[in-house]
Amino acid sequence: MDKRIIPLAIGGLGIGTTEFTIMGLLPDIAQSLHINIPEAGHLISAYALGVVVGAPLLIGSSVKFPPKKVLIGLMILFTIFNVLSAVVPDYSTMLLMRFLSGLPHGAFFGVGTVVASKLAGKGKEALYISLMFTGLTVANLAMVPLVTYIGHTFNWRWYFAIVGVIGLITLLFLYLWLPAMPKKEDGHFLKELKFLRNKQSWYVLMITAIGFGGLFTWLSYITPLMTDVAGMKTSQMAYVMALVGGGMVVGNLAGGYLSDKIGAEKTSSLLLFLMMLALVGVFFLSQYQIPAMILTFLCGALAMSVSSPINIMMMKAAPNSEMMAAAFMQASFNVANALGAFLGGIPLAYGLPFTYPSLVGVGMTLIGLLICIRYIFVVRAIKQGQEKMIPECVTCDK
Repeated sequence: MDKRIIPLAIGGLGIGTTEFTIMGLLPDIAQSLHINIPEAGHLISAYALGVVVGAPLLIGSSVKFPPKKVLIGLMILFTIFNVLSAVVPDYSTMLLMRFLSGLPHGAFFGVGTVVASKLAGKGKEALYISLMFTGLTVANLAMVPLVTYIGHTFNWRWYFAIVGVIGLITLLFLYLWLPAMPKKEDGHFLKELKFLRNKQSWYVLMITAIGFGGLFTWLSYITPLMTDVAGMKTSQMAYVMALVGGGMVVGNLAGGYLSDKIGAEKTSSLLLFLMMLALVGVFFLSQYQIPAMILTFLCGALAMSVSSPINIMMMKAAPNSEMMAAAFMQASFNVANALGAFLGGIPLAYGLPFTYPSLVGVGMTLIGLLICIRYIFVVRAIKQGQEKMIPECVTCDK
């Protein structure tokens, strides 16, 4: 791996660890802070809200600074707020710390996505973006189970301390290995938001929020699905989640490689179609343990495989506002998370089995696929229109 991309991957490792480990430590945190589980769940929502709010605000306020300095500044904020989370005395302060910890998340990946694409050689942009997201996938594969175990065994506050250490390591390698890049001289907050006037940008955001949200209908309810339907023991869920993480690692790299080979648009369409088939499989085959485990790995792989191509599509749709657009993509991924969990829970509220959230996911993924196909036709029509204008301009000049 190109050592220049390693600081971004380590940053992703820290972000993934702080975002997902809390789900397994909610009972410990609730007991320590004298709150109930639903109240502890608000700590997850507070972090997600921080991501949505922080992504555009921090990117918009830093567009005139060199990317390396911006990434270092964001990681300093991330590290400080996670370390403070390890020592806060009460629930209200913890809620605030989780919100503040989420602020740099989207902005870090937004800037990092653009930096990774510029570090790559021509034709390797998606691969380098996937390498940055490798840290996020490794967090799900290894760090989340490990830190969850440490938090359960010793004290949940060690979870935030470990994330703080990862933040410090990220800062060191950002300083040593990430090359300096020129700042954007004409950057301005309102100018960066102009990409929202482009309908292609909205297509990509909708593909992410709706199509990618289909997989969160499955992931949000994976524990009752695997225990109540597939017959797994609760004690085996750590292995199930490691299988999800392993799929994410493989899918992330495969999605980047495939995108560079056949193009981001074709890759995204293909992967959305495969997601739909996988979720159909979850609905019909989850009662059988071996097929359920295979589908767990496949869904994990497909969950991360879209990250690189969909980010490439967004950068193409917003050529002069790549960082802000990439930050909005992180906000859109969090909308997908919330939307998938909410819509997937509707059939459960009516007493239907735990296979039915995946059926909702099939519908969401199908909508995402149709929007992606529409996006391809819109982009093709724009290109054809531009090509027709070229000879006319030449004739006018003559």
